[in-house]
Amino acid sequence: MADSKEALPAAETISAEIAPEYWNKACTELMKHDRILKKIIPKYGSGFLVTRGDAFVTLARAIVGQQISVAAAQSVWNKVLLVAKKKVSPKNILALTVEDLRAAGLSGRKVEYIRDLAEHFDSGRLHARQWKGMDDESVIKELTAIRGIGRWTAEMFLIFNMVRPDILPLDDVGLIKAISLNYFSGEPVSRHEAREVAANWAPWRTVATWYMWRSIDPIPVEY
Repeated sequence: MADSKEALPAAETISAEIAPEYWNKACTELMKHDRILKKIIPKYGSGFLVTRGDAFVTLARAIVGQQISVAAAQSVWNKVLLVAKKKVSPKNILALTVEDLRAAGLSGRKVEYIRDLAEHFDSGRLHARQWKGMDDESVIKELTAIRGIGRWTAEMFLIFNMVRPDILPLDDVGLIKAISLNYFSGEPVSRHEAREVAANWAPWRTVATWYMWRSIDPIPVEY
């Protein structure tokens, strides 16, 4: 996902690498209905989307990675792990002082954000256990109510943590770039034009997006 507005580095907990149950069906239908994906999917067809990490860790890393490079985010995250005694959880984060978190390399704003996130999880204000049964927009609405979590981050969470099949992250610069290169010969693309192209991908827009990212960066980014 090259050039996205925020960095969302890899979680340290990696699940067994099993393709989502819908993946093969989605690829077959996308190749049937879209002439560009008919060429791209076979070229990068050996990979698939893999879910990684738990919900709190994924979102906490999203906050850590905002507005800095992936390498810088990894460095800060390693320091957060140290002060959190190797386990980043809501209770562990809330047990740390502001000074502890600042010493790990977090800005004052990010300290506020990650503590607010921890409080949401710890207090039960988030319906994390119910997310599986909630529709995409309801999960996005709940996540974006948390300070420091914007729509792009919420959509990345739905893709990489919950592996929802039909997410279209129109704020993702990498996706827009890929649509421009593959469908418009590199010409600038508006959100409206991107949405029109993606209408052909439903109900598998997550899968199509994953292959769009692969078309400009063959090595999948892990989130």
